[in-house]
Amino acid sequence: MTGRYVALGSSMAAGPGILPRARGAPRWSGRSARNYAHLVAERLNLDLADVTFSGATTAHLLVDRQRGAPPQIDALDGSETLVTITIGGNDVGYIPMLMAAAMPRAARVLPRIRALLDRGRREEALGQVGDALREVGATVRRRAPDARVLFVDYLTVLPPDGKPAPPLAPADADLGRYVASRLAELTAAAAQATGCRIVRAGHASRDHHAWSTDPWTVGAGWPLPWRPAPFHPNAAGMGAVAELIVAAVGGAD
Repeated sequence: MTGRYVALGSSMAAGPGILPRARGAPRWSGRSARNYAHLVAERLNLDLADVTFSGATTAHLLVDRQRGAPPQIDALDGSETLVTITIGGNDVGYIPMLMAAAMPRAARVLPRIRALLDRGRREEALGQVGDALREVGATVRRRAPDARVLFVDYLTVLPPDGKPAPPLAPADADLGRYVASRLAELTAAAAQATGCRIVRAGHASRDHHAWSTDPWTVGAGWPLPWRPAPFHPNAAGMGAVAELIVAAVGGAD
């Protein structure tokens, strides 16, 4: 396979803390030279344009600038062979919610923390993100008509129902599992509705959650620049997702 590959998405695609950083990447993007996009490009001999950016929402992908960077969709020029998309988690507050749940109990009095852990607000956000994901899929298909377009959902972070995830309280872990499950469903529905394919990284990683013996994601902890960010993929997870994408591309014909 040859051609141009554009990677779109948030931190779950960018790979913050997985060293080394991508050469020339904006400081705040958290973009790793060993994220799944770079690994796929190497494996398939593709010319990569990686515009993934930590903190990105669907609006940053479609219309909004982010820390001076243009909307990610501007990276598409119609010549693409492959486009991957990992987005939506920041729209619904998924990873921010997990980070809030890991904070000391005293921090829960802060309005922003209470809002992140409020189930009603997560439900409201989930009710809106489906349309946004479909708009992403439709816009990418229109801007890159000859590309194979793959939505890649989020790796599993939390253990299955009933299993502890310290320091998260059981109720917070339950909410996190619910948000992750609904986001995966909405991502798959958007892919189907817009003629894109879905790579089910969440399903493939169920036994590789952050509290497992062979994790593909990182659990709670302090965010440090020399190690993978809390509640994000580690190097093994990025490698596993790359393999899923290569397999999906190989089966696209």
